[in-house]
Amino acid sequence: MKIWLNGGLEELGSARVSVLDHGLTVGDGIFETVKAVAGRPFALTRHLDRLARSARGLGLPEPDLDEVRRACAAVLDANPMPVGRLRITYTGGLSPLGSDRGDQGPTLVVALGEAVRRPDSTAVITVPWTRNERGALTGLKTTSYAENVVALARATAQGASEALFANTVGQLCEGTGSNVFVVLDGEIHTPPVSSGCLAGITRALTVEWTGARETDLPLDVLDRADEVFLTSTLRDVQAVHRVDGRELPGAPGPVTAKAMRVFAERAADDLDP
Repeated sequence: MKIWLNGGLEELGSARVSVLDHGLTVGDGIFETVKAVAGRPFALTRHLDRLARSARGLGLPEPDLDEVRRACAAVLDANPMPVGRLRITYTGGLSPLGSDRGDQGPTLVVALGEAVRRPDSTAVITVPWTRNERGALTGLKTTSYAENVVALARATAQGASEALFANTVGQLCEGTGSNVFVVLDGEIHTPPVSSGCLAGITRALTVEWTGARETDLPLDVLDRADEVFLTSTLRDVQAVHRVDGRELPGAPGPVTAKAMRVFAERAADDLDP
């Protein structure tokens, strides 16, 4: 396995990042996960645009997106696989201990791992912790993911693959690594970005391709929604058959099944929509 580290390909076993990298010591970094099928990335332009937005929001130097593209291509060429998880990580780089950044420049890592097709439906839980829709990192895809680790561990312990958060005012927000959609009276709804959720790439495409409405929704909408589904880079569109103790029999329902079909067809037609 070869990865890209700060300007070139290196063997995974010998690649080294400083133990004083700010991404390690204080979580000062951003990242993108890109689906790759047969060595070709999906929606890479949208992912790179969001990487740049996250860098600006965190105050990191503007990433050289041409270099990131070259890095992605090099890693995909060096590691052929049917379906891959392409991970772009960009951190504050070598820095003093503490929150101040150093002056050595950022660290760029691009790596690839194998992925498998997700099941058509899954179980989710809700968790008691909240997303802060007014926080400094809201809307940024940062490496500060510890609260997601804790929430996902709880989900896994309860036989689910995702945990869903409300925000501080009790509105449905997002999952640890996904966006959430609900079907009410045949219409698809998803929380707006103002709820504090990440502006997911798959979320945006699903809204565009299905006509879903961005709606402020209370968390308890999950108790009455006709259908629920998740979107993310590696899930695409995935139905939910259980929310906490509530079963949604027949998942994927008709609206979700159509959304799944539309997404698959449109994504196959254009790898960089």
